[in-house]
Formats: sequence, C-alpha cells, structure tokens
Amino acid sequence: MAADLKDVEIEKAQFVFSVYDWDGSNSIDAFDIGNALRALNLNPTLELIGKMGGTQKRGEKRVKLEEFLPIYAQVKKEKDMGCYEDFLECLKLYDKEENGTMLLAELQHSLLALGEKLTEDELENVFKDCMDPEDDDGNIPYAPFLQRLCDYQPKAY
Repeated sequence: MAADLKDVEIEKAQFVFSVYDWDGSNSIDAFDIGNALRALNLNPTLELIGKMGGTQKRGEKRVKLEEFLPIYAQVKKEKDMGCYEDFLECLKLYDKEENGTMLLAELQHSLLALGEKLTEDELENVFKDCMDPEDDDGNIPYAPFLQRLCDYQPKAY
C-alpha cells in the first residue's frame, strides 16, 4: 500500500516520522500516529486513528516506519475527513447575524458535546492558543479561530 505514495510523499512521511521518533529507536509511539498524520496535512477522525492502530495511551505499542507508510497511504485515501471549508460551512449555521461571528458559548457547547468531544482541559488549551477575544455581545470571529484550529499542533504543557 505504501506503493500508492509518491516519492515526495514518502520523504515527507519519513521526515515527520523522524520528528516523532523521540528516542531514536526507528519507531514511534502509536499514541503519536494521529499527530504524525495531522503533520502530513491529513485530518483523520479519532475512530480512524484507532482503526489504523493508534492508541489512547503512551507506551502501549510502537510502530516502525514500514508500518506507518501504509497507514499514511490508507488515511490519504479516506473521504471521511473534514477540511477547513467543511467546518466553516458548519459554523456558518451558528452565524445568526451573518457577519462572520458566532456566540462563544455555542462554539464551546459544540466542541464539548458534539462529534468527537473535547475535554474541558483540551478546550481550554485550544481556546488559549487559537481564540480571539469575544466582543461585548459574547461573539467571536469564527473563521480566524477555525484557521488556527486547523493548523493547530498541541503544545506540551
């Protein structure tokens, strides 16, 4: 399946893989599969990451490059990944004034309650790193937030 990848894609995957190979063992923790795929400009769901061998805890399993390349190739083919434009269309549904803003409380509720829910801590970190201040009416401009979120790489706190 890695044969489905172009040489330049393999090079990018090797580079990203090397970044997540913290200990130089030529393997990455399966916990980092999702982050590595996101670093390769993919947006897999948590369910898909799990199906591809990703774990929810560190130290459970290691993945070698030869195992990661077919995962990358398979996830690249997936159609069930949203992109910035898809998410923007969803947030427009909450834009009651049609002015590019939405209530922060509605965004917070959506991220905590719908789809792949964030935890309170995750939400706090995302808001701290990606959110513009809300206005006097409790609204935030959602397009800049969404752009930062799509580009977001969690910091180690």
